[in-house]
Amino acid sequence: MLPFDDSRRLTGSNLFFASTGAVLEVVGVELDQALLDAWRTRIERARRGLGWDQPGVVARVHATGASLAIAAPCDLLYLATEVNEWAWCAAVRERDLSRWNGLEAALQAAAVDDALDPASVVPPVLAEAAAMARFALLAEREIRPALRRLLAAAQATRELPYLLDDTELTLGAGSGGRSYLLESLPATDEVPWDQLHDIPTAVVTGSNGKTTTVRLLAACARAHGWHAAYNCTDGVYFDHETLASGDYSGPAGTRRVLREPRCQAAILETARGGILRRGIAVSHAHVALVTNVSSDHFGEYGIHDLDGLADVKLSVAAVVRPGGVLVLNADDPLLRTKVTQLAGRFGRCPTLGWFAQDADSEALRQHRAQGGATCGVRAGRLMLAQGRDEFDLGSVESMPLTIGGFAHYNVANLAGAALAACALGIPATTVAGVYARFGSDVADNPGRMMRYRVGGVHVLLDYAHNPDGLRGFLAVAEQLRAGNGRLGVLLGHAGNRQDIDIEEVARVAAEFRPDLVVIKEIPTHLRGRATGEIPRIIRAALLAARVPESALVDKGGELEAAEYALNWARPGDVLGLLVHAPVARAAVLERLSHSQ
Repeated sequence: MLPFDDSRRLTGSNLFFASTGAVLEVVGVELDQALLDAWRTRIERARRGLGWDQPGVVARVHATGASLAIAAPCDLLYLATEVNEWAWCAAVRERDLSRWNGLEAALQAAAVDDALDPASVVPPVLAEAAAMARFALLAEREIRPALRRLLAAAQATRELPYLLDDTELTLGAGSGGRSYLLESLPATDEVPWDQLHDIPTAVVTGSNGKTTTVRLLAACARAHGWHAAYNCTDGVYFDHETLASGDYSGPAGTRRVLREPRCQAAILETARGGILRRGIAVSHAHVALVTNVSSDHFGEYGIHDLDGLADVKLSVAAVVRPGGVLVLNADDPLLRTKVTQLAGRFGRCPTLGWFAQDADSEALRQHRAQGGATCGVRAGRLMLAQGRDEFDLGSVESMPLTIGGFAHYNVANLAGAALAACALGIPATTVAGVYARFGSDVADNPGRMMRYRVGGVHVLLDYAHNPDGLRGFLAVAEQLRAGNGRLGVLLGHAGNRQDIDIEEVARVAAEFRPDLVVIKEIPTHLRGRATGEIPRIIRAALLAARVPESALVDKGGELEAAEYALNWARPGDVLGLLVHAPVARAAVLERLSHSQ
């Protein structure tokens, strides 16, 4: 047994610092400051011996253990994981030799088990002098001087962005990028530097509204005349062409977008999981946007509360280049508080843009008084302010995405996207033109608040996956039924949530007094749960929230659940179809398109 359960590389700016490095997830050890200090002093000695001068040695203690992170050069990240494991294991063994006497042997066995070529393994050792000698040998194997020279030249010439993974380096981005295999990197003078350049790039994160915001920004970029590529939870897209399908909201999606040679503008959805697992893949962006922070995915990678989740989301601030803009939701009090800590985390705070439902909220008025950019609603109009200039983007009720102004969360998405679009250099008049039509076609924002009319029944299809998202979605459904029709809802959840999170989603559904809840299984999203486990949790929570048992129906899959709800509904009813698996969603959409 080892005193940690995950040791991984951080290949970009991350929760802990604005550089590459490694992180160790500690479990099963009683923590105190003396033990953490013993780890830290060993790390510092090893870093000095290896010549690593990047700032960043962070111990983040949380409810179930600690995350121990160290900064390291981008070409020595496997070595960084070894250094981190050694420092922690040596500290633990020194503290309690009787318990951890066999730790060195356990490390050696794990190294052999994990190796593609066991014969190449240099066995881990805990004695410090031997460990340092081992690190020097591993550094010789991993270091890439040619890579370091190219990255230095990229920064010195044009401050070019770069992408780096296990096999490939990309200098520049999109139409201004050139990729090289790490095994055959060119000499610095062989790179056509005059052909390489950056492209307008936006990074979007948050708990809700990421994909909608990404699609809005991509539509604005296209309307401005750029060929735009974007990644999201549904796939990777170039203009209207699908390049890949599936959840690409992590580093793989970012790389696919920025390596698309036709791309003139990049819009990157950057989810919590990717930031925590590997960091942010892009080296810098012109704008970053945080939509909001709400309860979701607690219990993973040491994130157990909103405070920690906000820190994860705000990691995107580290990649905003000088002169760029960080766009934040002023209606989120946690973001307003946390932004004051960014300079301490990353050495600087980018220029800020704030959006809110109310254009004249105190936070927005104060920011405008200081010359900052804002966006919000005044007298039913979406108003964008930049310095002394103010732009009327149109009537909120007339913007299709707001469903007559009922979808308040989409008003927020529109406001945030407007600030981000203008930060990319897109004129406000272009943004207003996009907003006047975006959402009128269901293909504009597939899977998010798609509206159908089937036999007199209002049908809404969405992806809402956490309490805040579901509450906003059902508030629209409530407005559409206007106290007359019945409300039917499909309800399920992914297995990688805590029971309490699944129960909270059920309680939110119960707030709207649904006449029917079809409890569904999502076979593709079990994620470690037993079949039937999540439906049982949802049913129990609904009953506890006083939803009548007669209103509850269990169905095995999403398509079967949707069919039941459609057959149940009568004219005047409203159905909220929450469909998550791409295959099921495609089948439901096919069914709806033939029923209108």
